[in-house]
Amino acid sequence: MTLKTRSWVKKRVKVTAKGKFKLAKAWKRHLLSNKSSKAKGRNKYGLLVAKAENKKIRQQLPFA
Repeated sequence: MTLKTRSWVKKRVKVTAKGKFKLAKAWKRHLLSNKSSKAKGRNKYGLLVAKAENKKIRQQLPFA
């Protein structure tokens, strides 16, 4: 059986150098003028996926 990569995962998840998975946080795309700079700053960096979710992501990204 052929291994396939899930398209939604490859578009949204990056793999770090140590093999962890990183996602972008939500609420940073538009309507930013009415958000405080503090709220935008908290949202600045990516979010590491929880260890409990790593197995699911690894199965959906077999070639990462």
